Amino acid sequence: MLKNSVRELRARFRLTQQDLADKIGVSRQTIGLIEKGDYAPSITLALKISHTFQVPVEQIFHLEGED
Repeated sequence: MLKNSVRELRARFRLTQQDLADKIGVSRQTIGLIEKGDYAPSITLALKISHTFQVPVEQIFHLEGED
């Protein structure tokens, strides 16, 4: 299962789900699904999120059990 730290990063940057969604061109619902782990983003979307937070994608997304 793909785990992520999007919620934590979003809080650190003081962004709402809607703010992040607007920055990367998706719906607020998509951000919510990603944060809950119910949606695995495409590589393009993961890179957009990574670019927004200025951290490597592998620091945001990781496979459970591969920490």
